[in-house]
Parts: sequence; structure tokens; C-alpha cells
Amino acid sequence: MNSGDSTSTVSGSGSPRRSDATRGAILAAARERFAADGYERATIRAIARDANIDPSMVMRYYRNKEGLFAAAVAIDLRLPNLSGAHSRQDAGRILVEHFLDMWEDNEVLTALLRVGVTNQAGAERMQGILRDQLLPVTRQVCPDPEQVPTRAALLASQLLGLALTRYVLRMPPAVELARSEIVVWLAPTIQRYLTAPSP
Repeated sequence: MNSGDSTSTVSGSGSPRRSDATRGAILAAARERFAADGYERATIRAIARDANIDPSMVMRYYRNKEGLFAAAVAIDLRLPNLSGAHSRQDAGRILVEHFLDMWEDNEVLTALLRVGVTNQAGAERMQGILRDQLLPVTRQVCPDPEQVPTRAALLASQLLGLALTRYVLRMPPAVELARSEIVVWLAPTIQRYLTAPSP
């Protein structure tokens, strides 16, 4: 009667669900494998094995390792709007707290950072994400439009430096810092990079 809705072997409503589940399993396995092995050493065969599917399915959905990597690390940083006057004055704290939320809840970011520091494809992917998402936010608060790229780069240096030491290298002093301590230490520096007059 309703067997078409309850099984994934019947074409129709079951197929999209099966396809989504397969894609989800592939992407989850790819993120873990890229994070553990790096881009160069991670293989389609190993990722397929981790996802319990045939390697041909990975190729069917993503064509090659480059396509799979791009899909696995597609990230929306969900950056806050800083255009309001109050937000502009508190931009450093807002961004530090936002990135702490993102890093501590999102293993994809950690995987991307691990790959980004060892592989050109990962570095380019990270650069693209920061360029497309961080530059517009910096533009909202920067007093000089010509300095937006420089200020965004300085902002990224602090946030990525924190992420590298806390979540990838797991240096004990960085790991042991409470969130509130990180905000107190880092927010004034981020605020200065974003809104202080040019030196």
C-alpha cells in the first residue's frame, strides 16, 4: 500500500532520500579522511571504504577528488551583520564569540584548516572562503575602503592563529583558555584591526 514511502529500493520518493543519505555518508567520510590524512594522502578508495560504498559512487556524485574536496569543505561562516553603529563599536567581541561558536561546533572548519596548512588546494579553498565572506564583513566597519583587504588579512591572522593552536595543534595553554578569557584577550586586537585609524 504505502510501501513506496517506506523503502529506499523503490524509485520515486525513496530515491532522493537514498541519494541524500549516500551523499551525506560520503561527505562525512571525506571530511574525516581529509582531516586525518591531508589532501594528498586521502584517496577516493579510502573515503568510499569509510562510507561503506563502492568508489564508483563517489566518482558518480563528485567526479574526482578535487570535486569531492570542494563539496566536503563548502562552508557558510554565517557571519553577523556589523553595519549598525552599536555592532561597529563592538565588532571585535562579536566576531571572536562568533568564531569560537563556529570552531567548537564545526569539524569541517578544523578539517579545512588542517588541509589548508599542508596543501595548495586546501589553502586556495580557505582563501576563497575568507575572501568571499570575510571581506564584506570587514567592509561594513572599516573606516577606509582601500584598507579592507589588509584589515581582513590581519583579522584572519588572529582568528586562524587561534584556531590552529587551539583546535589543530592543541597546544595546552591555548586549549585550557576559557572562552571568556579568549574574548577578553582577542577582542580588543580584532577591534583595532577593524576600526582603528591607519597607523
